[in-house]
Amino acid sequence: MTQIALITGASRGLGAAMALTLAPKYHVVAVARTIGGLEELDDQIKAQGGEATLAPMDICNRDAMAHLCRQVHDRWGSAALWVHTAIHAAPLTPAHHMDQKDWDKSVATNLNAMGHLVPFVGALLGEAGQAVFFDDPQGGEKFYGHYGTTKAGQIALARSWQAETAKHGPKVHIVTPRPMATHTRARFHPGENKDVLAKPLDEAARIVSDLAL
Repeated sequence: MTQIALITGASRGLGAAMALTLAPKYHVVAVARTIGGLEELDDQIKAQGGEATLAPMDICNRDAMAHLCRQVHDRWGSAALWVHTAIHAAPLTPAHHMDQKDWDKSVATNLNAMGHLVPFVGALLGEAGQAVFFDDPQGGEKFYGHYGTTKAGQIALARSWQAETAKHGPKVHIVTPRPMATHTRARFHPGENKDVLAKPLDEAARIVSDLAL
């Protein structure tokens, strides 16, 4: 039986690394807005003998995500795993200088989208599936008003879901990755020495192993 891993935010960084790491065991449904990144991921998955279905869409688009989840259900019946890495990383700035567009996009992507993703994907996972979220505890730190606030809200919802499903599933994991050489981190720490950071593929391998996914 084909096991499905839905990866939201799969076109680069940890999302792409998780997709590549999981591909030998799962059929990956890769969701992201960046078509070029998804196509590159697809080539890499195929090169290692795996298969992927590309879903170029914005997770904020409720109707598109509803349609995708229905397609997954109709084709495979369920999903075994959901890995959520999609994020909007607004530039660091003092709270009183926050840009309204960046604030709105941060709220939409990092927080509001969870309001439909959890119900839609949760239905696909059922009691036997697993979901993985990634904490980045920057909430309350200076200059992290956009990102820290909305990311903290996202994880708060994930923790509620985790507590609610502890006895009957799906199993919800919340992981704090090591600092990685990713596009998101580069936005926050330009000029940082990447040699001291974990590689996304190495971190993905560690996470998959630790969680026995």
